[in-house]
Amino acid sequence: MEQKKTWHDDHEEASTFGQKLADSVANGMGSWRFIIIQTIIVCLWMGLNVVAFVHHWDVYPFILLNLLFSTQAAYAAPIIMMAQNRQSQRDRIQADNDYKTNIAAKQEIEELMTRLDNIELDKLDKIISMLEKMEKAEVNPSPAE
Repeated sequence: MEQKKTWHDDHEEASTFGQKLADSVANGMGSWRFIIIQTIIVCLWMGLNVVAFVHHWDVYPFILLNLLFSTQAAYAAPIIMMAQNRQSQRDRIQADNDYKTNIAAKQEIEELMTRLDNIELDKLDKIISMLEKMEKAEVNPSPAE
């Protein structure tokens, strides 16, 4: 049995390579794993440059390290903003889909309420009809009694 596609599936299929790449970079950079790995690398970088006996490739105040961070930030910021824009777009699509679902549910509920009202009215009409028959039977007793 084939499963029906959701709006999310359609949205994912319409994504370009660049959009998928921006999403995965933003997910990676926004994780604890990235922060921990980057912290370890920075500590190693600084430690090796402070205690290096022979070759200091980036002496204190670590200008090369600052340059690497600046380059990383220059590329990371627009990529993360692209991912945030796509998330906003997904949120708008989901909100629109939720709204359509709520409208359909509201219409179904209104139809059910109308049906229940009709059933209730039909029952009341039958009860009134039965009561009227009982009243007539009490007022005009049948000759067989």
